[in-house]
Amino acid sequence: MPSARTVSAPRSTSPLWRWEFDACRAAASVGASAAASSARAAAPAVPISALGVDATQFGLRSGSSEDQSRALQRALDETARTRSPLALPPGSYRVADVKLPPGAHLVGARGATRLMLSIGASVIAAAGADHVTLSGLVVDGGRRPLPERRGLVQLENCSTVKIADCEIIGSGRNGIVCVGVDGEIVDTALSEIADVAIHSLDGRGLTIARNSINGVGNNGIQIWRSVKGDDGTIVVDNRIENIDNRSGGSGQYGNAINAFRAANVIVRSNRIRNCAFTAVRGNAASNLQIEGNSISDVREVALYAEFGFEGALIANNAIDGAAIGVSVTNFNEGGRLAVVQGNIVRNLLPRRPPGTDPGDVGGVGISVEADSAVTGNVIENAPTAGIMLGFGQYLRDVSVTGNVVRIADIGIAVSVVPGAGTALIANNVIAEARRGAIVGMARAKPVTGDLAKGGGEQYANLSISGNRVR
Repeated sequence: MPSARTVSAPRSTSPLWRWEFDACRAAASVGASAAASSARAAAPAVPISALGVDATQFGLRSGSSEDQSRALQRALDETARTRSPLALPPGSYRVADVKLPPGAHLVGARGATRLMLSIGASVIAAAGADHVTLSGLVVDGGRRPLPERRGLVQLENCSTVKIADCEIIGSGRNGIVCVGVDGEIVDTALSEIADVAIHSLDGRGLTIARNSINGVGNNGIQIWRSVKGDDGTIVVDNRIENIDNRSGGSGQYGNAINAFRAANVIVRSNRIRNCAFTAVRGNAASNLQIEGNSISDVREVALYAEFGFEGALIANNAIDGAAIGVSVTNFNEGGRLAVVQGNIVRNLLPRRPPGTDPGDVGGVGISVEADSAVTGNVIENAPTAGIMLGFGQYLRDVSVTGNVVRIADIGIAVSVVPGAGTALIANNVIAEARRGAIVGMARAKPVTGDLAKGGGEQYANLSISGNRVR
């Protein structure tokens, strides 16, 4: 088959030729644009029936001031029997407590089909249903109060769920609540949510991807379990912004992503900005992976692995603005085993927000306590310490190698109290550390000179070598 010819410009540099060539090209461009516009104008609008069974056949009417829950329920029950999509035309429909039967697929015109909460606990709910789908819908709670632990969309013990291309707005409690659910929540925007945007309890392998969450009262995404166990939720490529802490407390709220007792959760490539407390908080969440996230303007710890966890991988994140960049803590509660690698952490705040323990340290780039490797990170502008190792006697088997710390009060702070365990500090670059490059600590108090200059040999738990200081 002959290859298509590429028309190239002649090699002449004559100004007259260039003018003629540009004029011809412009005319061709205008003609092509006009033809495309004409084709678009001539194209007929896609009928709603192309998306599925037209819901108006069941008596649903957009813009009606009456509650249309019964009509929508009847339409869903009928179409779900044949696993056919039910298509709602553009417009507003007042409904509440509509139940999705197995196989239900409710689809609207994206951004134009609006389900408005009437009087009830949720707009849409399902229990024990499989293969349920919501797409192209705006679910509007009108900021009406909801019962505790309810969402505008409430799914319980459902399998193969899909929520896609929807908008969830104005909830007086939660946006989407999933209990014992597997499936996916994707390409959906959630805003003006009083409590939690997406809450999953006892998930069975949920994917939460490419969503936008903006303006939430307490937490953006919660991945919780009733008791510790495997969860496997994947939280990837979401944009989460403006997370408040309306309920107060010392970190239970104000988080973009919160994993509690949920093992094997992956949090990757999310953009997180402006959180009252934490970007990603893992509480008793073992084998947590936090990778490749972009984080700015959080007021407490940006990335947290705390309490009774075993295993955390925190790698390749960019953090700009937090009281502490990365904290791997609570060895006293069994928190241990972590790799903190390849992160950029900068512009730390000197203090944590109100509600935290007044004795808690701020202004730290990376803090770890037990069975952890800290390597290849870059920390800049840390008012207290670039890296902090242990707290009191809670230090065991920590390796800190190949990091760069710039502009800090202390470059690397390490516990030297009786009972503190082993720490290896080697081959790091430390620049512009005001108090010292490597300083021994008794809890939050410096108790040694600069150990990078000597004196570290008197502490049997420390091995210090090969560090470059200026």
